Amino acid sequence: MAVGFALGVLLGLLFPAFSIKTKVVGDIYLNLIKLLIVPVVFCAVFCGITGIKDSSLLRKIGLRTLALYVLMFVVSSFIALFIAFLIKPGRGLVMAGAVGAASAAGAAGAVSATGAATYSGAMADFSVTSFLMQIVPTNIFSAMASGSTIGIILFTLVFAIAVVAIGEKGRPVVVFMNSLSAAFFKMLEYFMELSPIGVLSLIAYSVATYGAGIFSSIARYILCCYISCIAVFFLVMVLPTCLYTGISPKRLLKACGKVSLVTLSTTSSAATLPTTISVSVNDLGAPESISGFTLPLGCTINMCGGACSFACLAVFASEIYGFNLSFPTILLMVGSATLINMAAPGIPGGGVVLGASFLSLFGLPFDIMGIISGFYRLLDMAFTTINVEGDISANLIISKSVGMYKTSGRK
Repeated sequence: MAVGFALGVLLGLLFPAFSIKTKVVGDIYLNLIKLLIVPVVFCAVFCGITGIKDSSLLRKIGLRTLALYVLMFVVSSFIALFIAFLIKPGRGLVMAGAVGAASAAGAAGAVSATGAATYSGAMADFSVTSFLMQIVPTNIFSAMASGSTIGIILFTLVFAIAVVAIGEKGRPVVVFMNSLSAAFFKMLEYFMELSPIGVLSLIAYSVATYGAGIFSSIARYILCCYISCIAVFFLVMVLPTCLYTGISPKRLLKACGKVSLVTLSTTSSAATLPTTISVSVNDLGAPESISGFTLPLGCTINMCGGACSFACLAVFASEIYGFNLSFPTILLMVGSATLINMAAPGIPGGGVVLGASFLSLFGLPFDIMGIISGFYRLLDMAFTTINVEGDISANLIISKSVGMYKTSGRK
């Protein structure tokens, strides 16, 4: 993708007319990403819920763990939003003629005849009403066809809980859905292999259309994401964990550093899970029983890095496409992002699909995801690291809250 990115820049600078004509290649790449939004969300949420096997442990700490994960995500979102509004990563860059988001425009805005989205002063109330109506779809197949992500997530949650509740009768469904999930993620891997070509086309088109000034915005966007992740790490993870559990910052940072070596190289929370459990139990002394529940669950739904990703992406896209993010819309975005992150696949590149899903949900053009995918690996290194560090911190806090984590004698 780095090669495709570089070639796209050269192509856009040297042959702008040709680059504009070849945008169809990039559009096809975006369509492939959009194609997997619904299948990935549906399968990932279902498999995440049905993967919780210890029902007794779930009853004891499940609600407490879920509440902490949601709290960490929401706080991380607002911290990242605050930083993004300060940095303004998309300032000075205006993109118009976006395609592909009109189907979801009713959730938060309206798309004009030119393709650029606009907001009116009364749009906030309309957004709340539309959002609430999307939560409970009248037809799940229509919701899937229209890409109503929130409705799909709610249906999948209830469906997964029902399958778990019927016990052995639901076992064939679980086996089938796990196989289906593996197949969809394999498809995602195939599509990610086409990323260099898609990135080349989209970068060439962007450079030819908007000039070299696009790179200053990209640099600010990357900087914004990294600063947000660093701030979240210390304010949401290190500080609360050390104050509540009594563990020394040095010990916690040393353990987190060991895990970050894996996350930075793999950009996969799923691939890092064995290391995360080992470091939590052996290096930090977390109870194995709690860790065996909270860490795999956190690998699926605790995504503080995802909070940084969605917050920065929302501000970036709103600035370059001329959207006005009102406070009610921001609240809706944080709430929907919390639900969407339950479907986050713990694999490299999965955030590209979820980013497109998030933008389309609110009527924001997701064409920008094609450009971002060119350097997403660099961003994913930070997002995945913060996701996993959040799992470690939450695991210690939950263990302490049920009286199963002692810090006496630990240095």
